[in-house]
Amino acid sequence: MAHTHTTARPDVPPAAHDAGASDGVLGTEGDFDSRYINEDIAPVRLDQRKWGTKDIAALWVAMCACTPTYMLASGLIAEGMSWVQAELTILLGNVVVLVPMILNAHAGTKYGIPFPVYCRSAFGVRGANVPAVLRALVACGWFGIGTWLGGWAIYKIVAVFMPSIEQMPATPLGINIPQLVCFLLFWGINLWIIHLGIESIRILLNIKAPLLVALGVLLLFWAYNRAGGFGPMLEKPSAFAAGQPREGQLWSFFLPALTGMVGFWSTLALNIPDFTRYAHSQRAQALGQAIGLPPTMAFFSFIGVAVTSATVVIYGETIWDPVVLLARFESPVVLIVSLAALSIANLATNIAANVVSPANDFSNLWPSRISFRTGGIITGIIGILMQPWRLVSDPTGYIFTWLVGYSALLGPVGAILIAEYYVIRRTELDLVQLYKREGTYWYTNGWNPIAIAALVAGVLPNLPGFLGTINVLTVAGAWMDFYHYAWFSGFSISFVVYVALTRMLRPAKLAAA
Repeated sequence: MAHTHTTARPDVPPAAHDAGASDGVLGTEGDFDSRYINEDIAPVRLDQRKWGTKDIAALWVAMCACTPTYMLASGLIAEGMSWVQAELTILLGNVVVLVPMILNAHAGTKYGIPFPVYCRSAFGVRGANVPAVLRALVACGWFGIGTWLGGWAIYKIVAVFMPSIEQMPATPLGINIPQLVCFLLFWGINLWIIHLGIESIRILLNIKAPLLVALGVLLLFWAYNRAGGFGPMLEKPSAFAAGQPREGQLWSFFLPALTGMVGFWSTLALNIPDFTRYAHSQRAQALGQAIGLPPTMAFFSFIGVAVTSATVVIYGETIWDPVVLLARFESPVVLIVSLAALSIANLATNIAANVVSPANDFSNLWPSRISFRTGGIITGIIGILMQPWRLVSDPTGYIFTWLVGYSALLGPVGAILIAEYYVIRRTELDLVQLYKREGTYWYTNGWNPIAIAALVAGVLPNLPGFLGTINVLTVAGAWMDFYHYAWFSGFSISFVVYVALTRMLRPAKLAAA
């Protein structure tokens, strides 16, 4: 048995309820194992939960207003969608992912717990490391992408004064030396902010949200005035319409594209408790997310479509990358201010969306040794090793390989968490037991075999399609078609398997829960 501590908090009542939240304290009910808790993953007390509707909405506006969102419609339009079809696909995808987002957020608000601790109820105190690490590795990839985009903006600023750097040959890594240096510089800034702690992230988000929205709107007005309208892209018919090259193929393209749009924020649909643990009510977290997520994604991606459409008229070519577009501005002052704003915006989104979760997830692996800051450093190192410039080099690969690929992993995890919390536990968790050895959530030596079985059942059917997509294997068309719906199919299978196996194999424990 590991060394234990007894918590005694006489200054706070052992349980309190306020608008769907309970006090995040480990009361006098018993011992908890010190190996499974530290300051970063302990419950947030009620008096520390101060985020309201506007704070949650602002969080989402800040995270959605970023370069990847601006470029999100590019792959859809490049493959034949009209701008209206692309926008509706993005909006619908975010409405779909909003549902598991709000459902998983509930536990964070009610109990004040972060994502990896929330996972313990379904996967076990030790088994929670499986979904936590899966989520963390995806976040590392996103962190790398965000860091690359921020470094890319710095590179373009330097190129204004030193144009020759753009002529330098690429290294075996696929980028040239100045690009690598700018990437590593921006990476270092990210790690410095992580070292300063969670409060610095909040300040950055408050600066960034209006900054990038303002930049996007200014780009929109500039493009409209300079092009005398929004250009040909907004008038271009869908390639799937009657008489067009891909007539009758809309649905075969739409469904995998929708899966990709769901995959865009399927990471946050899991670890949203990392943020909503600071919300003061369920209404605040639910309404804030509904206001902040789908509308911002649709609006900011529309800015990307409209401005890019205008570039065809202005420059005679389609320029999707906002960094490349801003680099065309002739005024060095305008260029530097714009790209600096873009760098700050990417910095804020990158840390909030792609560091908070994996830092907590890695901390959950070894709470006594890995702090939030240490977890952030681990995230940064893995983000470099993933060579993110390769992930975003092709817009269609970005959507159909990267976004759909990891949605095949995260959909089943989300299904298991929702099934456990709503169907099995009816939103009632024992807060103390989540931090204890040999307790309610210890299952079999700290692992819940049912959750692992359900996870495998949801992931395996999509594995052949993934291997076919990345050209590792040649697989039948049926497997490829099935893979196009990876998030939906994986979610459905894991949900059904988890509930069925739990009701068959844990009936006695459920009756006592």
